[in-house]
Amino acid sequence: MIEPDVIIIGGGPAGLVAATEVARSGHTVELVEQRESLGGAIHRQPIEDVQPIHQAAGPKARWQTLAQAFSAARIPVRHASVFLGVDGDGRVLIENRRTGRVEQLAPKAVILAIGAVEKVYPRPGWQMAGVSTAGGLQVMMKETGLAPQGRVLLAGSGPLLIAVAAQMARLGNPPVAIVEAGDPMRQVGPGFAMLGHAALLREAAAYLADINLRRIPWMRGTQLMTIERDGAGLQTIVRRRDGSERRIAVDRIGLHDGIRPNDFGLPNEGTEPTSGPLILRAGDCREALGAFAAEADGRRAGRAVVDILSGKRDRAEFDRTIGRARMAQATLAALFAPLDPRPPLVSLPDDTVLCRCEGKTVGDLRRLCDREDRLTGREVKHNGRFAMGACQGRFCAANTAALMAELKPDVTAPAPEDLTGRRWPVRPISIAALTGATSQNTENE
Repeated sequence: MIEPDVIIIGGGPAGLVAATEVARSGHTVELVEQRESLGGAIHRQPIEDVQPIHQAAGPKARWQTLAQAFSAARIPVRHASVFLGVDGDGRVLIENRRTGRVEQLAPKAVILAIGAVEKVYPRPGWQMAGVSTAGGLQVMMKETGLAPQGRVLLAGSGPLLIAVAAQMARLGNPPVAIVEAGDPMRQVGPGFAMLGHAALLREAAAYLADINLRRIPWMRGTQLMTIERDGAGLQTIVRRRDGSERRIAVDRIGLHDGIRPNDFGLPNEGTEPTSGPLILRAGDCREALGAFAAEADGRRAGRAVVDILSGKRDRAEFDRTIGRARMAQATLAALFAPLDPRPPLVSLPDDTVLCRCEGKTVGDLRRLCDREDRLTGREVKHNGRFAMGACQGRFCAANTAALMAELKPDVTAPAPEDLTGRRWPVRPISIAALTGATSQNTENE
């Protein structure tokens, strides 16, 4: 098999559009997707023999257009395959989960389009069984067609909580409440600004109609303070804007505090000649701006790679859709801004778990930061074992770096990469699979 000119990592909107754009130019291209179906988190497809859950007309039409264009381009897809990184020789390493082996590829260019991840701030008890991300609950519903069972509380901040609540309601088990730290109904300026983003407003209106129809409490200006074990269930304490508190008994909790680029451990972008492939990022892993921008940014990245491989040094022009999406995300951030202006981490109790893999707490980090010799992010990792567990900081590094900045505002704020470093493999892999790496290049030299 002759290796493709371009490898696309990720089968969401950005990856599909980028692959289609490259294929249209005549360059050979393959797409690498870790799941058995395409769509990414935004257009997650159900597992076999499961009916898709109800979608708004806009997202449904966008997915059909994406899927049809990609199918017509007849682009090969490596399903159940995970990107591990680029080694020192410039080889792209892919773990084939079907065969349990690592495959080495040598494309001319790589477009990384692996989407976004949810931000979740630590709360006392957030590490308990039964607590997950709201986005995780949404993915489960898209794949299985079933709502999470039992009494479910959605908490944090952002429009995703509304979408998940509406989808749960349509599947027959609405959440007991949505606990929202902000109050969009009180943000007059951002509210008027959203009038310029009609598609987002239509989608939000449909979700809010479902919430009102099922009378789901939307507790705005309220924060989830503590999660405690209560027999087989969970007991939560929420605090309203007036300082009063209320206990809510539930079975499951979905947390969400926004999204951020899924850029953990990724190689840096580079469009100049090197010993390895050209590397570009596209979509939410470059800048988390949502579905509309992901498609536009995938198109930009695809055109940029084609231009560079063709000898043109000018980048593809900036798409107005990306600019509009950036404005929309800034407006949404203002609309859902928590009413409590205090930093979200510095007021946490000392026994709040910060690094779940190693069981390291907020108090452990405070003691490290109180030392006379101020520690860097890397020193905090090695002295306190933050970001040293199985996830290697994928979930705790951002919060650890943010809390270090809050504790020492007079010192240059560390970045998550100060704790995690930049290396491959990006994902954990067995030694046997890594040492058995094989080249897929059978082109005659």
